Amino acid sequence: MGERIFFAPSSQAKMLPSLQESVDGDERELESSEEGGGLPEEQKPERSSNSYHCLYGYRGCRLHQGTGSNDGSPSKLSAETPSSDDFSLSLVDTNLPTEAEVELRSLVAKHLNKGAFFEGMGNVVSVELSIPESRVGCYYCLFQPEKYAERANPESSQNPLEYVICFLGGSEKGLELFRLELDGYIQDLKNRLDSKQSNLETCIKPLLRTWFEDLVCPIQRMVKLFQEKLAFVLHAALSCTPVEVNGSEEKAEKDINRFLQAASLQDLVRETTMTSLCTAAATEEQCKSVMIDLNGPQPCFHRAGTNKFCEDWTQAFLNVSEGGNPFLFRQILENFKLKAIQDINNLKRFIRQAEMSHYALFKCYLFLKNCGSGDVLLKIVKVEYAEMQEARNVISVLEEFMRDQLVA
Repeated sequence: MGERIFFAPSSQAKMLPSLQESVDGDERELESSEEGGGLPEEQKPERSSNSYHCLYGYRGCRLHQGTGSNDGSPSKLSAETPSSDDFSLSLVDTNLPTEAEVELRSLVAKHLNKGAFFEGMGNVVSVELSIPESRVGCYYCLFQPEKYAERANPESSQNPLEYVICFLGGSEKGLELFRLELDGYIQDLKNRLDSKQSNLETCIKPLLRTWFEDLVCPIQRMVKLFQEKLAFVLHAALSCTPVEVNGSEEKAEKDINRFLQAASLQDLVRETTMTSLCTAAATEEQCKSVMIDLNGPQPCFHRAGTNKFCEDWTQAFLNVSEGGNPFLFRQILENFKLKAIQDINNLKRFIRQAEMSHYALFKCYLFLKNCGSGDVLLKIVKVEYAEMQEARNVISVLEEFMRDQLVA
C-alpha cells in the first residue's frame, strides 16, 4: 500500500514561494475583490468593515421554470418576483437601508425561484446593493427551526414557516473562508428559535446583529491581545495541546476557542490521526495543558511551547495588524495550516525514502532541522506510522538525532 498523503482542498492548495509573498499576495487579492479589482488607486472606495444581516420568513412552494417557448428553446424564469399567491417572503429583521433591503429581497426571491436554496446548506455569492460598499459578499441559507420539524403536520395543506438568513460583509472570497462557522451559526439559530417566535427579540435578533463580531473578528482580536505571544497559541493548535483559560471574560474565552478551532488541522488531516494525536497530547506527561492567565494587564502563558515556524507566522499576523482587513487574518491562518500540511507531506515522503537509503535519512534530518516545526511534525508522523515498523524505526533515529541537536 502507498503512503497516505494529507490533502488540502483544491481551492486553497496554492502556496506561494515564501511566507511574505504569500501574505502580500493574499492582501492584494482580498483588496482587489473587495475594492473593485483593477480600478486605479485613486478611484478605489475606502475599505469598510460594515456588516449587514437580513432575516426573512418564507412560506410557500418554490416555483418552477416554464415548460418552454414556442420556438422550442427553454423559457426564462416566469417572473423576477414570484406571485404572492404561491410565495410569501416577509421581512423579520434587518439593518440594511430600505432600498438595499428591497433589492436583496428581489435577489432572494429569484434564487428561491431557481431552487438554489437547500435547507440548512449555506451558499456565498457576491451582490450589488445600494449601500456604501456597493458590492459585498452575501452568505444566504434557508432553514427550518428544529422545534418546527418535530411538530410539522404532514397532512396540513399549508407549508411550514421557514426562514432565509442573509449575512453580508467583505467580499465573496473573504466570506467564503468562514462558511463552516456561518453554517454552525445557523445551526445555533435553528436550535434557539422557538415555535412561536417569542424569543426573536431577546435571543435571535441580538445574534443576528453580532454575527460579524462573533465570527469574523476573533482572529484579529487574538492578534491584538497576544501580540508576539500568539506563537504559543499557534503551537498549541498545531500540536493539539489542550488549552485552559483562567480569569477571562466569556467573550475572550470564546475568541480563544474559536481561534484554536480555526487554526486546527482537523479539517485537513485524517480524523483518526488527529484523534490519536490529541489523545497523545492530552496523556503525555510533558504535554500538559497550556494555561493562559488573563487576570493581569498582559496575558501570561504557563507550560507553553513554540518554535520558529510559529514565530515566523506570528510575525506575518503582526505585520497586518494595524488597520488590517479582518478577512486577511483568516486567509493568513489558512495559509499557516496549508504550509504545515505541505511540510507534513514532505516529511512523510522523506521517511518512506529513508527506509531504503541512508542519504534520504540524512535529507530527512536536514529537513526537520531547518523547517522550523520539526518537534510537532515528528509527533504527527509518529502517530500516522504507529503500525508501520520500518517507518517507526526511521522516526526513532530521527528523534535521537533531534535530541542530540538540542543537547549540543
